[in-house]
Order: sequence, then structure tokens, then C-alpha cells
Amino acid sequence: MLRVALRLQKPTSGTVSFANNVTIGYVPQKIHIDPTFPMTVRRFLALAKIKQKTPFDVLLAEVGAKHVLDSPLHTLSGGELQRVLMARALIRNPNLLVLDEPVQGIDVHGQAELYSLISRVRSERDCAILMVSHDLHLVMSSTDRVLCLNQHICCSGTPEVVVSDLAYANLFGKHAASHLALYVHEKQHEHNHECSHVEVK
Repeated sequence: MLRVALRLQKPTSGTVSFANNVTIGYVPQKIHIDPTFPMTVRRFLALAKIKQKTPFDVLLAEVGAKHVLDSPLHTLSGGELQRVLMARALIRNPNLLVLDEPVQGIDVHGQAELYSLISRVRSERDCAILMVSHDLHLVMSSTDRVLCLNQHICCSGTPEVVVSDLAYANLFGKHAASHLALYVHEKQHEHNHECSHVEVK
């Protein structure tokens, strides 16, 4: 689906329509950096070969990675590399940002930070985000619309609609699906200090 969205592959059936002058930024699932290849973050961003009005250090500051501008790519942590890839995707000032498993291989704290960054980018740049992820808890708490795919679209809609869909339960099993259900936070009550919860906004 992402290959079709990125215009790298034509669909075998159906039709795909793109808005006029749509600009797409892409953050891949992973990128292999040969440690013997001496490329800095600055050079990597420059390879985009796009007339960039925003300086690279400003772009990196936006994604929280200004400190790595002159660092060799192969020395970056997983979280730092993902931020650099995000900065590169933003060079074109996209109105559609495509993310393929953006937090794979990153620790839980780093995942939370990256999802917060993604939400901020969407809000500040007013761009749409198409994201593929197997991390259902975070997907359900961070997105507006969910599509469950298993060789076809099993179900789709808001997170609340999807978790109550029979196809969703059949796909993950009733027991697993019930544990992946959304927590609906009732604000008009007092908290029991012995109870913890997750608030979905």
C-alpha cells in the first residue's frame, strides 16, 4: 500500500487519485549505514538535492536533533537516526508524510517521544500522516482513522469503531482484542490513587 501511495508501484486493481500538487515526504522503516562510509548528517540531508529555504540546523532543531548535524550517520542512535530521517522527509515541506514503522527498534521512552514529535509535526505543519505500525496500543491512542489490513481491509474507521468491529476481534482473537481496547477516560470523577490508567485524547 505504501509503495502505491509513494507512486513506486501501480495498483493491480482499483484506482488511485492524488490531489493536485501533492508533495510527499517519506520516512523508511530502516536504513542501513555502512560504518566505513564517512557520511555526516549534514551531507546526508544535502543529498536530497532540493532547494532548501530552511537551514539544516533549523530542520534538525524542529525534530529535536540539532546536536547531530556534523555527526557521522553510523554513530547515531536509533532514535537520533529516525529524527534525521524525519528532518529529511520535511525538507520538501510535504502535505503528506508517509511513515513506515517509525519507532521500530527504539526503546519505550524513545517511542513515546517520537510519537509526540509526529503529533507536533502534524499540528504545526498541518500535513496529513499515513503511518504503518504493528504497535496497536500507540496507533489506537494517536490516530484519527485506522485501517486493519490482512490481504484486504478488514475494518476501518475511528479507533473506537475499529476496536468494536467483529472483524478486528476475529483478526487478533477475542482475548487479544479485548486487551487492545481503548481506555475511555471519564473526566468527571475522582481518581483512586491505587489505580493507574491511560488517557486517550
